[in-house]
Amino acid sequence: MQAMTKLSVLDLSPIVEGGTAAESLASTADLARLAESLGYTRYWLAEHHNMPGIASAATSVVIGHVAAATSTIRVGAGGIMLPNHSPLVIAEQFGTLATLYPGRIDLGLGRAPGTDMATARALRRHMNMDVDSFPNDVIELMAYLSQEGPEGRVHAIPGEGTGVPVWMLGSSLYGAQLAAALGLPYAFASHFAPAELDSALEIYRTRFQPSLQLARPYAMPALSVVAAPTDEEARFLHTSMQQAFVNLRSGRPGKLPPPVEGYAEQLEPAARAMLAHTLSCAVVGSPDTVRRGIADFVARTGADELIVTAQIHDHAARRRSYEILAEIVGIGASSLAAQ
Repeated sequence: MQAMTKLSVLDLSPIVEGGTAAESLASTADLARLAESLGYTRYWLAEHHNMPGIASAATSVVIGHVAAATSTIRVGAGGIMLPNHSPLVIAEQFGTLATLYPGRIDLGLGRAPGTDMATARALRRHMNMDVDSFPNDVIELMAYLSQEGPEGRVHAIPGEGTGVPVWMLGSSLYGAQLAAALGLPYAFASHFAPAELDSALEIYRTRFQPSLQLARPYAMPALSVVAAPTDEEARFLHTSMQQAFVNLRSGRPGKLPPPVEGYAEQLEPAARAMLAHTLSCAVVGSPDTVRRGIADFVARTGADELIVTAQIHDHAARRRSYEILAEIVGIGASSLAAQ
């Protein structure tokens, strides 16, 4: 199978039941320092709003918090929901981050609101934006960050000339098509929307047009991984994420709950089927189980890099999961190539 040496972290900065946002952000900085020490490539945070269990709403601010707490790992957005913002504002924010932390900042862009529609109305300047404006907004944003800057009198300062790498995010075929057309690296949200993963990667690779940023396709699918000393413990820890998804899909988003023994078995068949589909790309288990799961996923997707999320209630157990994963994959050692 293809060698895969790069491994990254997607942190939703979970606010757990019994915890606070301040504790969540402190845990995020701690996990980022651990990821850096273990050899993870990048540490991304995602924009979500009006979510009681996620502390990264002000994504660029949290990126600065993580970058200040680390020294070498790349830090970025996975992603910024661009329809919520003007391209100039994001160019200024990420241009400032890149000026403070040169060579370390990534900018992943998505077109979903990252929230419910009522909150989207509260966030946005107006709601009558043409859906077709998203590609133009991406191009405008990239121009603000380029060496030449955009035509006209408006410039991003700081921002212009920083060349912050732009990634396209997606959970459907749309992002794959746009990433291919613009010659951008592509991250797919298979950790919660796996249905079109294979089709999206095929479209991205077959339609890719080289750009100044990227000469050939570069794909980074997302994967939920819960690693523990035993399969039983990992499955127990994973029930926190299962509960969170059921609560979210039931219109009851909340803080990340503690694990529950036998949670999935207690659910109605429809809820079990929803979890089986939504989390079909999750890898949960002991080191041997996770090793096989990761190898199978890389073989299936041909991933150039994996970005891994772990929604685990106990911070010590979350740290341990990333430690086990780093040892399994052998970051930088191409250990999976021999599997």
